[in-house]
Amino acid sequence: MKKLVFAISLFGCLFGRVAAQPDAVPQVDIVNDVIRAKLYLPDEQQGYYRGVRFDWSGLIASLEYKGHTYFGKWFGPYDPKMHDAVTGPVEEFGPIGYEAARPGENFLKIGVGVLRRLDDKAYHFTTPYELVNPGKWTVTTGPDRAEFMHYLTDQEGHSYIYRKSLRLVKGKPELVLAHSLENTGSRLIETNVYNHNFFMLDKQPTGPDFVVRFPFTLKATGEKAGLLETRGNELVYLRPQQRGDQIYVILEGYGTSTNDYDIRVENTKTKAGVRVTADRPLSKLAFWSNPANLSPEPYIGVRVEPGKTVTWTLTYQFYTLP
Repeated sequence: MKKLVFAISLFGCLFGRVAAQPDAVPQVDIVNDVIRAKLYLPDEQQGYYRGVRFDWSGLIASLEYKGHTYFGKWFGPYDPKMHDAVTGPVEEFGPIGYEAARPGENFLKIGVGVLRRLDDKAYHFTTPYELVNPGKWTVTTGPDRAEFMHYLTDQEGHSYIYRKSLRLVKGKPELVLAHSLENTGSRLIETNVYNHNFFMLDKQPTGPDFVVRFPFTLKATGEKAGLLETRGNELVYLRPQQRGDQIYVILEGYGTSTNDYDIRVENTKTKAGVRVTADRPLSKLAFWSNPANLSPEPYIGVRVEPGKTVTWTLTYQFYTLP
């Protein structure tokens, strides 16, 4: 197995550096019998994404199955420090210790590092908080997989080893994202994590050709603006989503079973589909989309006592419609 190790300095700030160009950033291709994918790798100096919102590991630049594509660049001008300059299924952990921190003091985001609170305002994911300790990343790759490890220790007693692997299943159109979080510090780690997904099936514009399906009857609250409605267990677009349209809804109707973490996104025009399942139950479910992508946002709760480890696994199944 080939090893690529990117050791990120324990100190320093990600701001004020020259932006990397997408074709020059650390990346790797993984393949199996039926899927080819390109992954961006975490790197403090040259990484594709160096913002302080999302977990730096496991960004999928592209994935192809049977001539269909599922992920890609959905946003406008590129800046590696922009909070959402990310592609593919990407995860975000909730901030730890932000409420207790005073301006100038530190808080934690798993998969990013130790950040500095700037002011008395509530935490907001678009704020460019200073990264004061990015921890250390290592990456190990093989022909059909990549494994990321993030080691982090801070002065407030939070320490962890976060492991995340992306593996293509041999002979199947499946991608498995396996996670573990080991609490090596003296304080409880309690947060949540969700996958933003950023699906771009065949780069089709968001609209009535798409359907998003769940295994339970949906109830939606939020900004739909005549664009989206629930029909039983489906989200259905009423018209094409246009520039400036905003969709963000909170979805309810799920229970405590892991069976409810089962999401399908399909395009009836190109016949591409993807199904996402997990081995942990939903703690919250949201949905966001713009004209270029659809983003089911399934959350799970994460609670790790000192000296303990928790695990969770997501499975992506890619398919075509008849």
